[in-house]
Amino acid sequence: MAEYDHPATANHHHHNMVPKETALQALNTIIQLHFEKTLEKKRAVDLQKKELWKLFHFFFLFLAIVFLGQAGSPRLQCRHCWVPIGLLSLAHLIFYVSVAQTLRCINGFKYQRRCHKLTLGHATERLRQLKVRLSSGGVVDEMGEELEIHYQEPPESYFGKFKRNWALHFGFLILIYGFMVSSSVVLLCF
Repeated sequence: MAEYDHPATANHHHHNMVPKETALQALNTIIQLHFEKTLEKKRAVDLQKKELWKLFHFFFLFLAIVFLGQAGSPRLQCRHCWVPIGLLSLAHLIFYVSVAQTLRCINGFKYQRRCHKLTLGHATERLRQLKVRLSSGGVVDEMGEELEIHYQEPPESYFGKFKRNWALHFGFLILIYGFMVSSSVVLLCF
């Protein structure tokens, strides 16, 4: 007498198994999604960097105009020094806020891109492991942990990169501010 599996039992057994095509397709979909997100975040970072460069160009153009206005004006004297210094202070404050906002966006996009890259790497490694197991005659187990890909985040030390970036930009701005204020005083008072 041949062994006979009851259809309900056979269906239940196969229901828990994930077909290899489905498993491969699921991992490939995850990989494709995170690859596209990585590219999207890269484009967003590049766009924000262009905005930052435009801000710097306009700011330096403004500083040049103020500097040339001071140098070419015979009417400005030392007692009028507060006018260009006030104007420079206001301009630096506005520029500081604009740069801070742009850097915040850049850093946010970079962080998201890093998360997608890490998740992409994790999913790619899982896909490689699955293909190796399938090529050696293994089967795809129940869906569970093996095919689950969690969103990866970088370690806390990753944020140090952003802090250095902020310090660099704002140290540069403070230097420019100090230079412009001192050159205004030198131009008008000496």
